[in-house]
Amino acid sequence: MSEITIDDFSKIDLRVAEILEAKRVAGADKILELRIKIGDSTRTLAAGIAQHYAPETLIGRKIVVVANLQPRRVRGVESQGMLLAASDGARVVLLAPDTDVPSGSRVS
Repeated sequence: MSEITIDDFSKIDLRVAEILEAKRVAGADKILELRIKIGDSTRTLAAGIAQHYAPETLIGRKIVVVANLQPRRVRGVESQGMLLAASDGARVVLLAPDTDVPSGSRVS
C-alpha cells in the first residue's frame, strides 16, 4: 500500500460505537446487518463478519467504526460506515477500546 499523509489520515473520523442490534442478512452467508449507536445517533452497518460472530454475541459490544464513510448499499442494506477488524486470514477480530468509553468517543 502507498503511504498517506497526516492530512489524509485526519480526514478519517474514527469513533467508538455500541452495537444495539445484529441480524443475519437473507441470502448472504458473510454479511450481518448491525444497528449501532454513535453518540446520540443510530445508523446501520453491513459487516462481513457473519462467519466469525453470531449476531446475539454482538449486542452491547463497543467497536471502532469509520463514521464518515460515504454510505453504500451492500446486499440490500444501506451501510452507513465501516467497522474495523483485524484478520490473520483465518480469523476476524473486532477492534474495540480496552476500557469502557461512551459511544461517540473519538478515536485518534
